[in-house]
Amino acid sequence: MTERLADLTAVELIARYRDGSLSPVEVLEDVLARVDSLEPKLCALYAPDPTAARAAARDSEYRWRTGEPAGPLDGVPVTVKENIATRGTPVPQGTAAADLTPATEDAPAAARLRASGAVIFSKTTMPEYGMLSSGVSTFHHLSRNPWDPARTPGGSSAGAGAAAAAGYGPIHLGTDIGGSIRLPAGWCGVVGLKPTHGRVAVGNPYPGRAIGPLARTAADAALALTVISGPDRRDYTSLPRVPDSYSPSVDPQGLRIGLLLDAGLGLPVDPEVSAAVSAAAALLEKAGAIVEPIPPIITREMLDGLDHFWRVRSAYDINALPEDRRLKVLPEIRRWVSTASELTAFDVFHGYTQMHAMAVAVDNAFADYDFILSPVAPITAFPAELAYPTDDPLKPFEHIAFTVPYNMSTHPAATVNCGFSSTGLPIGLQIAAPRFNDLAALRLAAYVDAQTPHRPWPSI
Repeated sequence: MTERLADLTAVELIARYRDGSLSPVEVLEDVLARVDSLEPKLCALYAPDPTAARAAARDSEYRWRTGEPAGPLDGVPVTVKENIATRGTPVPQGTAAADLTPATEDAPAAARLRASGAVIFSKTTMPEYGMLSSGVSTFHHLSRNPWDPARTPGGSSAGAGAAAAAGYGPIHLGTDIGGSIRLPAGWCGVVGLKPTHGRVAVGNPYPGRAIGPLARTAADAALALTVISGPDRRDYTSLPRVPDSYSPSVDPQGLRIGLLLDAGLGLPVDPEVSAAVSAAAALLEKAGAIVEPIPPIITREMLDGLDHFWRVRSAYDINALPEDRRLKVLPEIRRWVSTASELTAFDVFHGYTQMHAMAVAVDNAFADYDFILSPVAPITAFPAELAYPTDDPLKPFEHIAFTVPYNMSTHPAATVNCGFSSTGLPIGLQIAAPRFNDLAALRLAAYVDAQTPHRPWPSI
């Protein structure tokens, strides 16, 4: 029973709280025991606060006993990524160069979790400035993948992906600007959603940035999304709330699906990844979907342009630091931004225009399709100690050609496990949908998940 409580889904927990057969206090204690057992190996958490969490769980227990739950997640243990502000906790963004001033208020998504009664027992780790698809950080301990601790959990929502796979409670919030929810979700074998841009208010908006859930099931991801979505004065791009209604049922009959197996650039797709994604597409085709291969969506010019723009943007921020703090930045990041001065103003402006070019390209790709399927990443999880899968700071984006287009185009994209490599590493399927169809992407993810053979969750 002790192990099972930590593995219950949020949907299951709420049902058990409602019928009185389970208490939020019991569940939190089991989650904390799981953390005590696995965290020394995974290093997924930042600023855990079991004392405050126990108090919140007791308050939730009282509300359920009196029949007055605060909201749809009352009593559910959750984590929040380090760069999603929570009142009283510093936001170092994964770097030892940070100013460790505590945040003065909760970011919109964290505030909505609290208002719903969710028990935020910890934050989760991230790599340096969130600019890596790994757990490498000068501030946090190195986060590792529960399926194989020698491998990365992915990033930049590194701790969130590891925590979800390890069963540190059912729901974990991450952020995503180029794949930072979907990459760790795919490499850790869980469900992740980068919502439609603005669906979840971020507090400090800029192009591509999104906040979304990582969970073991699509239903839990949908439940989290209904709670954290909605407008907020701190985010001028924020949208109305997502509808509360989510049903996992979907009939693939007649759906038009584009299948993208070759991004046309970046790292080559591992044959095992291609085979697993193709098998998932074949399942949908057998169920009546119309699946058609599609050509690459973005170009080398688009990806390089984005790299140039982000390189200069990051260089601007890092160069503004005092020298003693600047020297604390991860050497790979300093190497990446060191070339920014070689770019002209025309290069930077051209790079900025490539975000728009990506958006147009994705819109055109969706002209004839209800969904676009692809790998999340061309490879499975790479060695944990590497900052980049290329191990080259000047080639940092060679693995995000499948994910980053949907950040720039604002489309929702979910990921779900669709198989395993011969070495036992998870392989993620990405399901992109037209704008505002977040729940549709999760419904299709649930369908694929139900048809895919499962393996026991890792216990390392």
